Amino acid sequence: MRWNPAIQKAILNTLLQNLLQNPPCPSSYAPIFQLLTGHNFLKLGQQVHANIVLRGLTPSAHLGAKMVAMYASSGDIDSANRLFDKITDTSSLLYNSVIRANTRYGFSEKTVGIYFRMHSLGLRGDYFTFPFVLKCCADLCHVRLGRCVHGQGLRSGLEPDMYVGTSLIDMYVKCGEMGDARKLFDKMPVRDVSSWNVLIAGYMNNGIIHVAEDLFRRMFERNIVSWTAMISGYTQNGLPDRALGMFHEMTCDDSEVKPNWVTIMSVLPACAHSAALVHGRQIHNYARWIGLASNTSVLTALVAMYAKCGSLADARYCFDSIPLNERNVVAWNTMINAYASHGRGVEAVSTFEDMIQSGVEPDAITFTGLLSGCSHSGLVDAGLRYFDCMNTVYFMEPKHEHYACLVDVLGRAGRLVEAYDVISRMPMQAGPSIWGALLAASRNHRNLEIAEIAARKLFVLEPDNSGNYVLLSNMYADARMWEEVNNLRALLKLRGVKKSPGCSWIEMNGKAHLFVGGDTSHPQAEEIYMLLDALPEKIKAAGYNPDTSFVLHDISEEEKEHNLTTHSEKLAVAFGLLNTSPGTVLRVTKNLRICGDCHTVIKFISKIYGRRWVQYRRNDSVTNIDGCAFGVASVGVG
Repeated sequence: MRWNPAIQKAILNTLLQNLLQNPPCPSSYAPIFQLLTGHNFLKLGQQVHANIVLRGLTPSAHLGAKMVAMYASSGDIDSANRLFDKITDTSSLLYNSVIRANTRYGFSEKTVGIYFRMHSLGLRGDYFTFPFVLKCCADLCHVRLGRCVHGQGLRSGLEPDMYVGTSLIDMYVKCGEMGDARKLFDKMPVRDVSSWNVLIAGYMNNGIIHVAEDLFRRMFERNIVSWTAMISGYTQNGLPDRALGMFHEMTCDDSEVKPNWVTIMSVLPACAHSAALVHGRQIHNYARWIGLASNTSVLTALVAMYAKCGSLADARYCFDSIPLNERNVVAWNTMINAYASHGRGVEAVSTFEDMIQSGVEPDAITFTGLLSGCSHSGLVDAGLRYFDCMNTVYFMEPKHEHYACLVDVLGRAGRLVEAYDVISRMPMQAGPSIWGALLAASRNHRNLEIAEIAARKLFVLEPDNSGNYVLLSNMYADARMWEEVNNLRALLKLRGVKKSPGCSWIEMNGKAHLFVGGDTSHPQAEEIYMLLDALPEKIKAAGYNPDTSFVLHDISEEEKEHNLTTHSEKLAVAFGLLNTSPGTVLRVTKNLRICGDCHTVIKFISKIYGRRWVQYRRNDSVTNIDGCAFGVASVGVG
């Protein structure tokens, strides 16, 4: 309860005067601690506690519950637990108070231990106890423990209680037991909106989208959590168009529920997934309109969105809009990763140094972004130094992803033997990301011997990944080892592995246009191929030489050159050229690695056709291609 400060002071004075005038008993102190709870009056609470001790009084279970609540609400959970351990009197109220306190501070294991101590004393939990204990079981993902608590709640007759029932559903959902969660939901005599929301979020997290959609449609009452759960679920499941559609539905004038800062954070990754910069800007403007443009969490999400959509200048603007004293490790990491994904290693390093100077401690994610930036920019010495200081300066053991970055740093610089030695000396088993980095580097530096070692490891670790077979086959074809190429094709066929088709897409006037290699299905296919047919002569005059090593087949050079012109990224770029004017920013997204020849061709296209930028994105990597000033993160990042 929130008191008027003047009234609060008057009540406190009265209660304290009573302690001085009358022979005090423990019950006289209870209303004081209750009044102090939730108002962060820790010092005054400690003084009243000291008064109890000086008078030789022993707190009862009732008073102890009030004191524990006061300490916990004031941020002193250690004092709350010490006090609880000293109280010999017991009651469900006291145990509920300390269970609630430890749950709030995330001490899940301790909370469960206290609950079972309570149970062993014969004290029965109630509808205050079980929601907190079940939340801890969910946080621990301990379904057997959750079932045990469920059984005790059942014997206490509390399962039909709406709050206990919702907590049970949440526990089963977070432990991945959707069948049990749904049974409980269907049995609940009374459901509130929270019960529906928990189940919807569970189905979305498990990728069962149609069931979540059915539940959402059937809801009689929806709140901000309901809408946000759907938007977040669509984003996580790779359905950005549905996420954006639902968000825009919320912003309509006739919508009863409007987005809040959590909703905006949930929808922004959908713009990044679909490279929908226009939608991202609209959401940014909406955030300004509703007064959330200065929210640190929203600004951090905007940094990530703009970076993934290729607009590094906007990302930096949003980052600079966060006050220095509010830039937490997440905000700094987001900006470091933005620079790293754009191949701007020098800026990533500079941002890291600014972060350290501001007093924010780096974490494992910080170093992943930092090392990735060093790798993409060829900052080998810096990468080695930062990898070393993880342990020596920040006492952080490098993880698998850090070793993968280190291998990439050395591999991109052509130091393949050193990279292989790093793998050999790792304290853990190397996984696909590490061997994959070594294989890619071996391809770039044409080291067939190390490529074979890496590829053989990958054939065991991820036998269904066609990219590894194709990359090694590329190298065999480059060396004209056609028998080995045929052997790899036979192995692919034997294992039933199918090559993932490369596809690229470009957004034009809010609509995405998808292209696959050799595609003729697009309405403008004839115009696209006419432009591409005329292209070689123009770019050869500007100095282009086709790199036919990126074509696998044992065919003539002329056929290889023709094969190169039908790559999906070139089709998407040609479509962009046909439908935009000079100076337009073209943003093309590709699902696979861009081939080196396409990378080179697009630089010439940028210069000849007067396009300021052409950008490619693969996962979180962005390469800016500018005909005049070209900074490459790496050949092959698409």
